Parts: sequence; structure tokens; C-alpha cells
Amino acid sequence: MSNFFDALETRTETDREADLFSALRIQIAHAVENAPYYERALAGIDPDGIRDRRALGDLPVLRKSDLPALQAEHPPLGGLATQNTGKFRRLFLSPGPIIEPEADEEHWRMGRALHAAGIGADDRVLNAFAYHLTPAGFMFDHGCAAVGAAVFPGGVGNTDQQGEAIVKLGLTAYVGTPDFLKTILERADENGLDTSSLKRALVSGGPLFPNLREWYEARGISVRQCYGTAELGLIAYESGGPADGMMTDEHALVEIVRPGTGTPVAPGEVGEVVVTTFNPLYPLIRFATGDLSAFMSEASPCGRTGPRLKGWMGRADQTTKVRGMFVHPAQVARIIEPFGGIDRARLIVTEQEGHDRLTLHVESEAEPNGLAEKLAEALRAECRLRGEIVFDRPGSLPNDGKVVDDRRQLGV
Repeated sequence: MSNFFDALETRTETDREADLFSALRIQIAHAVENAPYYERALAGIDPDGIRDRRALGDLPVLRKSDLPALQAEHPPLGGLATQNTGKFRRLFLSPGPIIEPEADEEHWRMGRALHAAGIGADDRVLNAFAYHLTPAGFMFDHGCAAVGAAVFPGGVGNTDQQGEAIVKLGLTAYVGTPDFLKTILERADENGLDTSSLKRALVSGGPLFPNLREWYEARGISVRQCYGTAELGLIAYESGGPADGMMTDEHALVEIVRPGTGTPVAPGEVGEVVVTTFNPLYPLIRFATGDLSAFMSEASPCGRTGPRLKGWMGRADQTTKVRGMFVHPAQVARIIEPFGGIDRARLIVTEQEGHDRLTLHVESEAEPNGLAEKLAEALRAECRLRGEIVFDRPGSLPNDGKVVDDRRQLGV
């Protein structure tokens, strides 16, 4: 297998910037002409004047957190699409809720990350991302096709069957959330199954903690992680060890800006990740992800010449990702709204032995009969995640404005 997915990965910085900004000017003109949102948002912008990163500051930022309201005001895609909604191949509804379209031509570009993880034409891949409601399963399915790998569409859950599939199909690689593979392998161990055929993994949708990476490596599994979103596709990916950071995708224009603004930060400073991609049917120009990261200044030891991110370094807001699903403060309000007697609530995210744990703390004078079960069901329905319910006395939760409290320790 070649070290590089294609020649784009070894371009000079000058050539890369010229190519990206040429594509950006075409995308801006196309979006203004064909997408109602951009006709308004980019009114008066001369595409020909956007020739370097300094000029990007003239363009407004579109925030991921704004999409639900935008889509509600201009259904179903907020005026961002350049074609009729019925012409898309698939439409997804992710938590938030946020609608994402899939075009006929593959536009998530996950093949590059799979290649860097060593996954290719000789592999049989367990795809443990969901194939329903959200697009993650299809994102990585298309990526496997791009590198010539066969796919077992395992999806989420069904732990026993996933382990059996590894054995019966001789599966050699895994794509999914970082902790679910550990769950599968531990259950397979309990069932006396030999899963040693599995040698490689590409994970996303949550943090890959150092102790979890070490656990996989002790079993002979080489793990890499990538960073992307349902709207943008691939943003960055590991090409080496965790200290080497994450290469930005060759078809994404990635910026780091001061949170809450569109102003670029100084080199090496932590800020919000803002991305522009070039899907002509669903243009996303200066799309603010809400994630924090920083650029690395040194050249990558892998030989790729593109910019590198230090990795995921938290959220610019309280939104966080748990088991591959985004959890928003507004969702906590919707969970408790139907139930009386709850003063305040806080969703606490922790990590235990490589697994995410979700606990909803609610302030209440007493625990009404059956309320814990009702809240647990409301949490699962709203966030598509299971969690525990804890009742606290009124006034005991900190008065610091936090609704989603991510207490996981990230080793980046």
C-alpha cells in the first residue's frame, strides 16, 4: 500500500492554498446564484476578491448550532441546498435535530482517513456506525469503497452477533466509536471467541482516551482516529501516533478562529474549528463546528505537507459528543420541561474504563414515584442515549450556568 492516498497530500503549501481558494471562489459564486441562504448571507461579496486567508474574514460564519433554527425557518435544509430536496439520494435527521442530505456523488471523503489507518483492498471491515437516522454508517461505507475494502454493515448494538461476525467473516478492521469495539471484544472474550483477525481500527464520534488506545495496542490492534461531522464529512485524521496530531483533509479549507467570532487566532493558539467544503449541492462556507483545536507548526513526520490540528481540545460551547451523538443544552431543557417540580438540571458526562457515562442530575424537593424512569426514557428519546438519573436537593447544583458538564479527561 502506498504511503499516500493521492498526490494532493504532498503538494507545496503555495499550491495547496492556490487550489483551495480557486475552489472557494467557484463555490461562493455557485452558492450565491443557487442557494437562497447564501444569496442573502453573501450579498455584496465579490468572489474574485477572496484570494487568501486574510480575505476570509470578509465572509460571515455559519454556526452548526444555528442549523436547527435555520432549518425550521426555511424547511427542510435552511435554504443552503442548491437543488430541490427530492433530488438528494438520502436525507438524515441527526440529534439537534439537524437534517443532513446525501448527494449522488460521494462527498464525505472518508477514504483518505481509512488509507492513513492502513485499511485497504485486502481488508474486511466491521462498520459499527449507525445506518439509520444519521449518516455515519454511509459515510464510512463509502470510504471503504474508496479504498477497495469489503464492509460488514454491523451498525450499533447486537454485541454478541458483532463478535461472531469477526470470527465467521475473518474481519480484519473496525470503524466505529472508540469505546464500542472494546465492548464487542470483551463480550467475545466472555463467549470464548477468537477475534485476533482484527488488526486495524479507525475510530471517530468521541474521544480516544490514551488508556483505551493502549488497551487496543496490547491486543495487537493499531488504532487511528479521524475527525469529521455529518455535514462536512472528513475534517482531519491521524497519519501517525497521537503526538503527531491530525492532518487536515485535502478537500477542506480549515481555519482556527476566536470562539464566537470569525477572526483567525495567532498560529498555535487554541480556537474554534471553522471549515469550508466544496460539495456543490450543499455548500458550507465558513461552517463553525463548535469544536476547539489549534494548528501545529512543525512539518508532519509522515511526509504529508498539509496543515495539522493538535486534535479535539473541547467545545467552544457546552455542546458535547457522547457515544457519537451530540448533546446540546437545549435538549436538557426539553427533557425536563414536561415534568413539574424540577428546579434545575445538569447533564454530567464522565468516562470509566474507556466508556462514556451519562448522568442527569435534577433538583427536586422529593423523588415522585416513577419520575426517574420517565426522565430516563425522556433522556433516551431526546438524545438517543441511555443515562442514569440522580435527584439532588434544591440549590445543590452549582450556579455557574452549566447545563452540560463534560468531565472526561482528554489526553491531547
